[in-house]
Amino acid sequence: MNVRRLIPTTAVAGAVVLGLTALSSCSTSDAADGGNGDKLKVTASFYPMQFLAEKIGGEHVAVTSLTKPGVEPHDLELTPRQIGSISESDYVLYLKGIQPAVDDAIKQSGVQNTVDAATLTTLENHGSEVSGHDHGHEGEEHADEHGHEGEEAHEEHSEDDGHNHGEEGGADPHIWLDPVKYAEVAKGVGKSLEKADPDHAADYKKNTDALVAELGELNTAYETGLKNPATKTFITTHSAFGYLAERYGLTQQGIAGIDPEAEPSPARIQEIHTIAEKEKATTVFFETLASDRTAKTLAKDTGLKTGVLDPLEGITDKSRGADYIEVMESNLAALQKALGAK
Repeated sequence: MNVRRLIPTTAVAGAVVLGLTALSSCSTSDAADGGNGDKLKVTASFYPMQFLAEKIGGEHVAVTSLTKPGVEPHDLELTPRQIGSISESDYVLYLKGIQPAVDDAIKQSGVQNTVDAATLTTLENHGSEVSGHDHGHEGEEHADEHGHEGEEAHEEHSEDDGHNHGEEGGADPHIWLDPVKYAEVAKGVGKSLEKADPDHAADYKKNTDALVAELGELNTAYETGLKNPATKTFITTHSAFGYLAERYGLTQQGIAGIDPEAEPSPARIQEIHTIAEKEKATTVFFETLASDRTAKTLAKDTGLKTGVLDPLEGITDKSRGADYIEVMESNLAALQKALGAK
């Protein structure tokens, strides 16, 4: 699957709109909703956007996700009903470039309050190999700046950017896997909800502050837990962890780019084998929403172990945790074990 193709800015926008529709059919918010009442109708494109909308919106929102649990977000196709429901939303939250179908639907929806999460932080280019550089407190410096960057940021991330991640010139969309960047997005979402529904602005601010504090604790746990690893290199079938690697001084080696189902070439398998020996890597990670075939084949060929590193694109009964925070904690434990961190 072409990495560049997966991350256009438009796709991200569409995802948000679509997310709202899907949430109506499968979100836990629907059960609590009882008919929406006066709640703000929010559509989220996929799980990382749904989590933000539910945590920050709290009791004042009815969230619908366009991506049902267990569906690979990149491959999402919208039903006519979902597309129609997007235009009925009060607020749409999506991440352009991840889901082209969602991006297109949001563009056509005419909904005023649409928020592209990619405009609330800074996207970067990551190939299949991402070396970690210590960001220090860079995230804190960017947080306020991006919280109200809005239109300027949106202009920067035009459709031409491609929002790809693995090809030269493309931007990696997996910002939610870096707790610091995800907190920046949370702040922007909180401010946009305050504007969309000013009657409940105080509650949105309170919920945003609580979530940002929680993400700060998660960041601290990662910083502490990955401080002294025996190796800094991890191998993954899905090159989704570039921001995480960069944040914590690690190196991600992707087997075949962004597509978790792609078969690696014999040359790449040999290259991974050489890297694993040189860098003392121990584990090939696969994810819960995709087949483990590639990881097991590579592990067998190279004598490595396999493990789960969840890119958190959806929560299912196979997920190692009930929500974003719990799964990120499981990811930390998996990385500590694979990297020999104490």
